[in-house]
Amino acid sequence: MPDWLAKALTLLSWGPAGYGDELFHGALRTIEISALAYFLGLTIGALAATGKLYGPNWLKKLLNGYTTLVRAVPELVLLLLLYYAGTDMVNTLLGGFGKGPVEVNGMAAAVGVLGFVQGAYSTEVIRAAILAIPHGQLEAARAFGMGGPLMARRIIMPAMLPFAMPGLANLWLIVTKDSALVSVVGGIAELSLVTKQAAGVTKQYLLLYLVTAFIYLTITLFSNRIFNWLERMTRRGQRKLV
Repeated sequence: MPDWLAKALTLLSWGPAGYGDELFHGALRTIEISALAYFLGLTIGALAATGKLYGPNWLKKLLNGYTTLVRAVPELVLLLLLYYAGTDMVNTLLGGFGKGPVEVNGMAAAVGVLGFVQGAYSTEVIRAAILAIPHGQLEAARAFGMGGPLMARRIIMPAMLPFAMPGLANLWLIVTKDSALVSVVGGIAELSLVTKQAAGVTKQYLLLYLVTAFIYLTITLFSNRIFNWLERMTRRGQRKLV
């Protein structure tokens, strides 16, 4: 076995001699952060899309400002702003009530910030999917006397998912990459931070970052298979165009 290959396998092994276990757990933490932020963003997006479509004018203007601001500012700038400004805001409010400062949990802050950013993009994906529903289906539901919650569950959700699924899949891939930004502020041992620390110790930058890129690619390929399956499920019964 060549010396370079033996050194590479040793470096990527599990245990004290290698960083394989650290990279594996870093990848799991990346998936955890991404999943929590993604579902938080979907929740925000669903509520905000409903507000933009059916809410009063003041709410529509407020939500328009939210989606415009978040989509206009780079994610790293938003992350730094929300992380540090949010921490200061919480401590200022606590100080107003005579309470001492608190240290914001890095994991919770990372999920909250990424979810807040994801929410703006999810809002537009879900809003566009709802607008793509044929108007006749909604009129028919109203003609049958369906109320808002029942119509949302029986008509809007099943009809909008095929239109929303490609955009939602893309948002998942975006948040898996944006999770790397957490290493700048949170000190959370996700994949990019673990790779940076391991490369700094071993000086094997090329090898470790190539392995990390392969891990991100693997997550993407596996995610694509899942979302392709979900899209096929949501389009069952629809006529194929090709």
